[in-house]
Amino acid sequence: MLAVDQPDLFYARQQMAFSLGAHIILACMGMSVPFLVVLAEWKGQRTGDPVYTTLARRWAKVMGVLFAVGAVSGTILSFEFGILWPRWMGRFGDVMGLPFAMEGFAFFLEAIFIGIYLYGWDRLPPRVHLLAGIPIGIAGVASAFFVVAANGWMNDPTGFTVDTRGNVTHVDPWAALFNSALWPEAIHMILAAFIVGGCLVAAPYGWAMLRGRRTRYERVGLLLPLTVAMLATPLQIVVGDWAARHVAQHQPAKLAAMEGLYATTKGAPLHIGGIYVDNDVKFGIPVPDGLSILAFHDPNAVVKGLASVPAADRAPVNVVRISFQLMVAIGFAMLGLGLWMLLAWRRRQSVPRSRWFLRGVVLAGPASVVALECGWITTEVGRQPWIVWNVMRVRDAVTDAPNIRFGYYLLLVVYAFMALFSLIVIRRLTHAPLPAEVAEMHEPDDDG
Repeated sequence: MLAVDQPDLFYARQQMAFSLGAHIILACMGMSVPFLVVLAEWKGQRTGDPVYTTLARRWAKVMGVLFAVGAVSGTILSFEFGILWPRWMGRFGDVMGLPFAMEGFAFFLEAIFIGIYLYGWDRLPPRVHLLAGIPIGIAGVASAFFVVAANGWMNDPTGFTVDTRGNVTHVDPWAALFNSALWPEAIHMILAAFIVGGCLVAAPYGWAMLRGRRTRYERVGLLLPLTVAMLATPLQIVVGDWAARHVAQHQPAKLAAMEGLYATTKGAPLHIGGIYVDNDVKFGIPVPDGLSILAFHDPNAVVKGLASVPAADRAPVNVVRISFQLMVAIGFAMLGLGLWMLLAWRRRQSVPRSRWFLRGVVLAGPASVVALECGWITTEVGRQPWIVWNVMRVRDAVTDAPNIRFGYYLLLVVYAFMALFSLIVIRRLTHAPLPAEVAEMHEPDDDG
């Protein structure tokens, strides 16, 4: 298949990247926030503590707003697949159509139960209402699972053959769905969702505590979501190692870009920090045999370098490498934050008293989003120039329609309005007066 003459290929790439980058945040909130809402409601029913019930009600309203905005951004994405990349969809639609179809069912299931849950407050029996919230989170996770299955297929294409004329034949949609990249990518994504959701929900309560509002409401609002995020963090590091080893086996050129390794090397070193210049990592801290150990659990393993593939088949190294390093650095910083919280909890059954801890909680919100975006940059840019790894290039998949840049500009305007609308509505919801029974709950200041 020959590449089309598309002068706006850059804008097609940027439009897709921006759409995915925005939607992935909403997708993460759609996976994690419903479970936080149900957990808070369950604690409220179990303990009779009105703080938990108040948090559940407020978070549920935010959940509804985010779902509405996510539905819009998801719809835009579904149109972009066909509008921007019709040659890709036309050639491989039979192969990868199954996960997208199943994602649609999961989305509608999520929408139905969100409606039941939000309308059912004070109308359904408490236990029935609680149970109605569980399918929301399950459907959100399932929706992401099927989308990641499609992305995993792009990184490890299976379930078809290409004949001598370039036609796709012998399609097996189930084999394509359950590609080898599915499980490490999906679990990595789901855990990331709980880290992002937990940190973003906890951050405003950390900010309130920094400003002196240290009632039980702020403490519980910080502790519950942050605990979920911190529990997911060490698991994420383990799963991240699994995902990296899968990349080493199935996409060695991507791993070489992630680490800035030019020459195929036995006992390849790992560099912490630094920048890739002239086929080498400058100013980094080398760890002897580190890359071989991480990629293959063998200090003598041979790791393929960028020189093993033609220059035209290499991803932009510094973009991929810096994104990967930043993601890992943020992950370990959050691990430290979680250990700090664990030690304080074991000593006093409370969050740390230090204002530096609260600053860390506030920073963890945006930092978790940065790590999320860096992970997707590593995955997607690291696959370049392929839209389907070693099968189809991005330039061969793009539309030949003119003036794509104007669609990109329009998209930026639409998303700016959606972001502004969301922030205004969420701010009004979260600044509503607390119930009297909750507002009167004070705890002594324990800054010491």
